[in-house]
Amino acid sequence: MFNWLITKIGLAVVLFSLCANAAYAQINVFACEPEWAALTQQLGGTAVKVFSATTSQQDPHHIQARPSLIARVRRADLLVCTGADLEVGWLPLLLRKSGNGKILPGQRGHFMAADQVALLEKPAVLDRSLGDIHAAGNPHIHFDPRRMQKIASALSQRLIIIDPANSALYQQNQQDFTQQWQQALKKWQQTAKALHGTKIVVSHNSWVYLEQWLGLIKVATLEPKPGIPPSSAHLSTVLTQLKRNPAAMILTASYQNNQAARWLEKKTAIPSIELAFGPAKNETLVQWFEQIVELLVKVRA
Repeated sequence: MFNWLITKIGLAVVLFSLCANAAYAQINVFACEPEWAALTQQLGGTAVKVFSATTSQQDPHHIQARPSLIARVRRADLLVCTGADLEVGWLPLLLRKSGNGKILPGQRGHFMAADQVALLEKPAVLDRSLGDIHAAGNPHIHFDPRRMQKIASALSQRLIIIDPANSALYQQNQQDFTQQWQQALKKWQQTAKALHGTKIVVSHNSWVYLEQWLGLIKVATLEPKPGIPPSSAHLSTVLTQLKRNPAAMILTASYQNNQAARWLEKKTAIPSIELAFGPAKNETLVQWFEQIVELLVKVRA
């Protein structure tokens, strides 16, 4: 009888331990870009452990598939990336080298943000002579907070599918995010009314979603073709164009070479602005968007 009781107690302890470990186990998330890392962390909370392959100071088109990244992908339960061929130069290699079948295309651990929303600028013709164009459309969707909200809802549902034990947490976090996001969106739209109709020059066609959301008007691009560095002849053409149709600001991403933008700034006195291409480490999406809107409004004023 005593031995039977000891055995029962031992089994109870083991079962309790297993349940406790399951309750506190985190799912490993590999995010390709910092915006998806920030979003997943906010939606997943304590139930997720998130790693971002890139920072806002890196060009997400061109990342080296390092062994350390392969090891991270190998351990991932969920892959969260932009998609639309943004990571085509490095993500397929990481997936192939990792051997992690859970996060391959078609699996529930494979989440592409671009699949959740409609994309702008889908090319009618695919021709490499036109520069680095994306067949599915412009992938820089994270600059539209309206699309971000749709992506957040879809990502929350994916977390529930992968980790149903924590579904209540994910649902609550998603509700909290939506409430906070909608309040912030109303504030941003009110603050940014002054930006509607503002003419801008861009270094690369990275801002189409920001342009659509805020009503910005692009009048010139420093790159003659996507991904092609500007030549002196092209910059002279842009300079002439701006004399006829002036702009209020020049937008560049923080990771880009700003030499051409600075040259144009000196020639025209149009202010050149470097925008962080994603949230910094430990920065929320709300904080990141807040800084972008405030900076644009300040320069426009």
